[in-house]
Amino acid sequence: MIDVTHPDTFHGLPVHTLSLSGSAVTATLPEAGAVAWRLDCMTDELAFEDAWPRFLATVDPGHVRALLIGPWWDEDYVPFAPVVEAIAADAHRFPALRALFLADVDSEECQISWLEMCDITPVLEALPLLEELVVRGCGYTEPEEHLRLRPVRHQALTSLRVESGGLPAHFVRAVGASELPALERLDLWFGVSWYGGDATVTDLAPVLSGAGLPRLRHLGLRNSEMQDEIAAAVASAPIVARLESLSLSLGTLGDAGGRALVEGQPLTHLSVLDLRHHYLSAPLVSRIRELCDRAGVRVDLDEAEDRDTGDDETRYVAVSE
Repeated sequence: MIDVTHPDTFHGLPVHTLSLSGSAVTATLPEAGAVAWRLDCMTDELAFEDAWPRFLATVDPGHVRALLIGPWWDEDYVPFAPVVEAIAADAHRFPALRALFLADVDSEECQISWLEMCDITPVLEALPLLEELVVRGCGYTEPEEHLRLRPVRHQALTSLRVESGGLPAHFVRAVGASELPALERLDLWFGVSWYGGDATVTDLAPVLSGAGLPRLRHLGLRNSEMQDEIAAAVASAPIVARLESLSLSLGTLGDAGGRALVEGQPLTHLSVLDLRHHYLSAPLVSRIRELCDRAGVRVDLDEAEDRDTGDDETRYVAVSE
């Protein structure tokens, strides 16, 4: 297992965690557009409904380019929906906002499987100029607190990353049904069925066709219990021919998936192939490495897990708890 951590930079900007409690509010602050602003209600011991207006009064929202929402609870865990509602309601005050990270929460603050999300569609609808969206969490207890998305058309979004310990099938289908003509990078972490990760390869079919993603250059289908099945589907997927990088990392990739990759359509046009955290046998690792080295493809085969674990049920993904 790997720990989920905070980024030091976001959207090309250094991350600055804003303190909204005590005298720190009056301290010298960076220019509003010079950093990616991170809110942390747990550290500030403020409820989000108090922290959000303080943030708007402290930093000029008109120049904020990137925003990260850290722990949005001060004591007891609360639903995420009010955060989405606040951002959507005040979206008109953020004309320069181009990047948003929903739930920048690390493993020490809350396990990813416990981060209960909601419908994130309102932020995409309210921020038509948003270029980068990162979402962390899922929600497997109450249905109203599940990560959800309605199919949308968004002209500006170039990067979408969803890190989940259990990605719902309906969310995957909604991504595939959305029109994202500018999207260049898509990363989906599937997680495990125990935490609500019930997507199948069939749900991925619209994404793998590439029909609604004309500019996609990076595809990450990661952290999955069905990594072999995904690899087999990728081996013949139309979208692969125009990718520059492909990631099937963090999951349970074994020899069945590895053989599908080397025996399927050529991957020699890629610049990067990421297979980190895998269950490939040594001969297949050598075969993949040789093919990639010969073509000049940078391949990541680190974090080889125990290849003598038996059947797929004994394998584990890198991020689930």
